[in-house]
Amino acid sequence: MNKQEKVEFVIDTLEQIYPVVPIPLDHTDEYTLLIAVLLSAQCTDERVNKITPLLFERADNPFDMVKLSVDEIREIIKPCGLSPRKSKAIYNLSQILIDKYGGEVPANMELLEELPGVGHKTASVVMSQAFGEPAFPVDTHIHRLIYRWGLSNGKNVEQTEKDCKRLFPKEIWNKLHLQIIFYGREYSPARGWDLSRDIITSTIGRKSVLK
Repeated sequence: MNKQEKVEFVIDTLEQIYPVVPIPLDHTDEYTLLIAVLLSAQCTDERVNKITPLLFERADNPFDMVKLSVDEIREIIKPCGLSPRKSKAIYNLSQILIDKYGGEVPANMELLEELPGVGHKTASVVMSQAFGEPAFPVDTHIHRLIYRWGLSNGKNVEQTEKDCKRLFPKEIWNKLHLQIIFYGREYSPARGWDLSRDIITSTIGRKSVLK
């Protein structure tokens, strides 16, 4: 297969397996999604979804969030890991949203990336899943699979994102990145990988991976 044929195989196969893909992180609006994505750094979506109801019961908007202390936030989110850093980021970004944006989350990649604790991937997820703007957030699953499939050199997530945006049609980025994540978790994990179940990699994967 040439690269374009691989791309078409990936799109067709994922569409068959995951015709509908839910957003993994539970949320009710742009703000709660932003906080959930921030909490998901080095933490599973499942754990985040157990913690966010406890946090959002106290504060599901920036005005209520800044009424809590950093320590109070930290105590609630502690099971998600990195709680000292994340609690400060949540408090500080909430204050910035109030001061600069009237309590609203800006629908702008650059402005999102300026917020404490919000990197490029987090901003991309919010732009994609909250605002419906074309973006291709690359997590560890996508980075791993795009390399396994021979569609990127795997040097870093930045290069993987560029390659994905170049190879896949823009109009399917928002759905496709979620399809790849679900596929990676179910059929092509980093550990306990069974190639016989991984139809995409076994069909189009690079030779060094298939050995």
